[in-house]
Amino acid sequence: MIQKIYFSPISRFHVSAAFSAKAKVSMSRFEPDTSINYEKMHENINIVRSRLGRPLTLSEKIVYGHLDDPAGQDIERGRTYLRLRPDRVAMQDATAQMAMLQFISSGLPKVAVPSTIHCDHLIEAQIGGTEDLQRAKEVNEEVYNFLATAGAKYGVGFWKPGSGIIHQIILENYAYPGVMLIGTDSHTPNGGGLGAICIGVGGADAVDVMAGIPWELKCPKVIGVKLTGTLSGWTSPKDVILKVAGILTVKGGTGAIVEYHGPGVDSISCTGMATICNMGAEIGATTSVFPYNHRMKTYMEKTGRGEIASVADQFKEDLVPDNGCEYDQVVEINLSELKPHINGPFTPDLAHPVSEIGATAKKSGWPLEVKVGLIGSCTNSSYEDMGRAASLAKQALDKGLKCKAQFTVTPGSEQIRATIERDGYTKILSDVGGVVLANACGPCIGQWDRKDVKKGEKNTIVTSYNRNFTARNDANPATHAFVTSPEIVTAMAIAGTLDFNPETDYLTAANGEKFKLEPPTGDELPSRDFDPGQDTYQHPPAESSAVQVQVSPTSNRLQLLEPFDKWHGKDMEDMRVLIKVKGKCTTDHISAAGPWLKFRGHLDNISNNMLIGAVNTDNDAVNKVKNLLTGDFGGVPDVARHYKANGVNWVVVGDENYGEGSSREHAALEPRHLGGRAIIVKSFARIHETNLKKQGLLPLTFADPSDYDKIRPDDKISITGLKSFAPGKPLTAVIKHSDGSQVSISLNHTFNETQIDWFKAGSALNRMKELQ
Repeated sequence: MIQKIYFSPISRFHVSAAFSAKAKVSMSRFEPDTSINYEKMHENINIVRSRLGRPLTLSEKIVYGHLDDPAGQDIERGRTYLRLRPDRVAMQDATAQMAMLQFISSGLPKVAVPSTIHCDHLIEAQIGGTEDLQRAKEVNEEVYNFLATAGAKYGVGFWKPGSGIIHQIILENYAYPGVMLIGTDSHTPNGGGLGAICIGVGGADAVDVMAGIPWELKCPKVIGVKLTGTLSGWTSPKDVILKVAGILTVKGGTGAIVEYHGPGVDSISCTGMATICNMGAEIGATTSVFPYNHRMKTYMEKTGRGEIASVADQFKEDLVPDNGCEYDQVVEINLSELKPHINGPFTPDLAHPVSEIGATAKKSGWPLEVKVGLIGSCTNSSYEDMGRAASLAKQALDKGLKCKAQFTVTPGSEQIRATIERDGYTKILSDVGGVVLANACGPCIGQWDRKDVKKGEKNTIVTSYNRNFTARNDANPATHAFVTSPEIVTAMAIAGTLDFNPETDYLTAANGEKFKLEPPTGDELPSRDFDPGQDTYQHPPAESSAVQVQVSPTSNRLQLLEPFDKWHGKDMEDMRVLIKVKGKCTTDHISAAGPWLKFRGHLDNISNNMLIGAVNTDNDAVNKVKNLLTGDFGGVPDVARHYKANGVNWVVVGDENYGEGSSREHAALEPRHLGGRAIIVKSFARIHETNLKKQGLLPLTFADPSDYDKIRPDDKISITGLKSFAPGKPLTAVIKHSDGSQVSISLNHTFNETQIDWFKAGSALNRMKELQ
């Protein structure tokens, strides 16, 4: 039975064909771009199940259902590389610039799969939504025009600035049970709340899929999280992932899909499930997913996709795990016993029950005064989130109170903004002291022109965001950022203090009366239909030969790419150690966001932020390394440029989980551009390791992690064994000390044959051109 579903600008969806022999759903924003064939996925699942001879997890069903060759693919969790055929690509504007520049360099005329660009990262929070959006349109006009025309030229849909955050737009329009989508943002897994496999990748991976090339992914392990009991009271879906992060830590999910299951699932709303999947990025997971259920069906019906839900119902057995399936690890959480949590500061896996954070903060010397409470972001900006926060704000207003802390509200999409405004939530949140920001990422990614504290001033903020690395939100390394639910953020903003526990503590009304906040309440979905708000989508024209995409050679925002040099065919000799990094080194440390976002389309300019946030073991300083050619100290990018100009290759040495956090491939492009050849660390985060391979660098890990201590800042390092570079065969590093002694250590890698070809060609893009 075939049912095609089209988006239209007025009704958004309408049915164009009756059911026929195959169950096939075609989706795009206005007209059919692509389809997922549930029956084809069903066939693939049966082929793989028969081959493996065992029940399959939901993750395996969807992933293996998208195999390029289900009959011949070698499948072993955690070992083999899968060749997959994703259904869609989505790109946010900061990463889309480089992705589209790479696609243009490929020479291909059109994208091969439905793809969209979402303008959400370049809008800085300063005053309020309307003013900030208008300023962003003016400041970023050149970039927005490039993305709009490149989208029109190459067949990519374009969501204009103000439309909302990419992940909320995907949930409202493109995610559905069984779809496989890749997105150039680490929080793409948000779509798992609708039973989809949505994976964050770098731009080069997106280019592969847009070019119609099978996409490679190391066969993920599967971590099962069994949920029992029921959410109630002050406990929210956010508390599930805050608890899981505390259990698994920031690298506990690396190389695995986190699959939620069990009777407790049905007590969580669809958007609540999306919240949980979204923040799965903070434990390093490949993605996270929930099984198809009635909460998802209701959400799809409310967002105009009831026809898709009806087809999904027919294939429900493919959208839930098989009975008796086995997980590589199981975590069990009783939702009835789960308490509200708050995680931080400086890392999203430092979990505390809200009831204990006050005592812990006092003991640790963390500031108790909450300077700012911030709700919204891609993690927590649903109608339900806003409604529950508004229910608390209404209680405060009824007692004559407003927020003691500053309070900001970020709607996740234009649809959410328009609907909460219509239904009165916006007025309540504003009346209690809230400033409604633009439908964009804003402070969550450092797009915040914060004025209330000076840089270096110790202070506390609480957010409903997903990430709280040092200086991430406001560029102030002394800001103690804590992540929690919108409900707890709102309560703490009203009370003005971190040690306020709304389950037990009292507030003082304007008349002096003591009162407790009642647990938050809020509708899962609006009783009326969603208000779509302003139309902010541009569909690519059918004929685009006349569309011109221009990049000025004098622009400081955009720069056409030049191919990286090929491997010279020899071992890499006597490379300098640019920096030996101490401790946590996220992609924020490697390629900061905030004010640097403006240069995401200009590789040479953005490279001036390379590793400026990383701590140097030599002096415990940031952005201060010794230039071993001159003997002087300088900034990391400046020394790298000097080495490159003098023909000196270099390496970076790092610690555990190097490159955790954002999917930004600039953290790989910049080292390659400035002359880097290898990154040698104790362990990598998944996306960053892949991004390094894509750009022709060598991501290598110490066979013995203690060998990290053998490398000195003034060493010369040679990497040998490259002439016989092969999967599973370690390389050797010869470390030459300045005193004339030397030592050899073994370095592991995860390259397969295809990825070795990327290295030899100089990058994956170079290799793509060789094969054309």
